[in-house]
This record gives sequence, structure tokens and C-alpha cells, in this order.
Amino acid sequence: MSRNQAVRTVDRVTDSPWFERAARAGHVVNGLLHLLLAYIVARIAFGGGGSADQSGALAVFAGQPGGRVVLWVAAVAFLALALWRLAEAILGGKVNDPDSSDGGLSEWFDRGKALALFVLYLSLAWSAVNFATGSGQSSGQQNAGMSARLMEHTGGKLLLVIVGLIVVAVGGYFVYKGVTKNFLDDLRRGGGTAVTATGVIGYTAKGGVIAGAGILVIVAAIRADPSKASGIDAAIKTLAGLPAGQILLILAALGLAAYGVYCFVMARWARM
Repeated sequence: MSRNQAVRTVDRVTDSPWFERAARAGHVVNGLLHLLLAYIVARIAFGGGGSADQSGALAVFAGQPGGRVVLWVAAVAFLALALWRLAEAILGGKVNDPDSSDGGLSEWFDRGKALALFVLYLSLAWSAVNFATGSGQSSGQQNAGMSARLMEHTGGKLLLVIVGLIVVAVGGYFVYKGVTKNFLDDLRRGGGTAVTATGVIGYTAKGGVIAGAGILVIVAAIRADPSKASGIDAAIKTLAGLPAGQILLILAALGLAAYGVYCFVMARWARM
């Protein structure tokens, strides 16, 4: 299949209003996950336990009556959103906004971002399926185990440092997007005061948590301590050990909750 044929096929598939609705449902599920994550972080702030990452939030669903049905719905929604991002990566812009692609370097940046989001949402869909079937595992434990294997080799440690730097860069991008309010460009309508405030707080907080996780990956590689390379969960629990840890965790919880609320805004008004 030629590139033009692939583009035409993607155009036809994404013309389906049901596909777009399913993809938008992915934002709703993502918002719910972040609200649950915020709850877990707040619980840790007051001495509770839990895995402070998306797998921990999915585990909360799994433990509730009817939770497995919800997880299957979440898996379908995340898969639809992942495929929508893949379509954006192929087209080089928003699927239903042909003017969003300018053919320059920014187009390739948008393609790379869409491809990264495709991988992210696909992994969330897979995690939801695993928890729905009763085989879900903490992503923090998986990350720590994989990091431990990589640390057995010099090349593996270097790879972890590179991964950590990439994660820090992603976190920095989230902070930049929040502080500069660039996230408003993702919406089909201008954001009011509440939407703007929610986006600024949400993106900045999430970016800070992601960057913290990346820094811990780098520290873990240098110190050969795989327990520090368990992702967002490790970053959150590192905050808990700081002198003002409780206050920082409460702020992180509020920020993640704000991002969750902004995901609901995305479900309704995102340019797609």
C-alpha cells in the first residue's frame, strides 16, 4: 500500500462519528484515572498506602463491584484514542482539522508527539485488559524489575540515563505547555477562566511529577538502585520523605486532580 493509499484509508476510517466518540471517551477515562491517582496521592499524604501511578488507579477499578466491566470499557476507549493518535501521526496533523499541518518542522514534531501518545494509550489499554482479566501488575514493580536487569550491564545503565533524560524532557514540555497556556491551542473554543486555570495547574503539576520520575531514573542508574526507577510511584513516595512532604503531596494531588478535570474538557472540546 502506497503512502497516499494509506492516507486515504485513514481519512475514510476517521470519518466515522462513532470512532471519534470512542476516542473522546478515552479522554474521559483518562480523567477518571487521574482523579483516582490524585486520591491515592492524597491518601499517601495522610499516611495511607497504594501504588501512585496509572496501574494503581486501574487496580482501584478492579477491586470494585462491576469494576471489570468498567475496565473493559476503559480498554476499548483507550484503544480508540490510541488509534486516533496513530491516525494523526500518519496524517501529520489533526484528523478533522486539515489546516493544523504546516508541512514544516512543527509537523514532524506533531507526528512524533502523536506517535508517543499512541504508544502511551495503547499501553494503558493493555494494562486495562490485564486488570480486567485478573493478571494486572503494578507498573512500578515492572519498571523496577526491568531496570534491575538493565543495571547488570554498563550499556543498560547508559540506556536508563538516556530514558531518564527523555522523561525529564517530557515533564519539562508539560510544564512549558501549562505555564505558556499552549494547551488552549488543542481546544476548538477559547478557554474561560476556570478551564485555563485548570489546564495551567494540571499540566504544570503533571509535568513536575513526570520530570521527578525521570530524575529518579537517572539517580537509580548512577547509584545502581532499581527501586528508584519505578516511575511516578517512586517520585510521589520520594516527595513523602522530604521535610515538607505532606504539603508537597497535597499540592501534587490537587494538581493531578486538576489535570483529570481538564481531561473532561478535552473530551468535549479537543480538536481532533
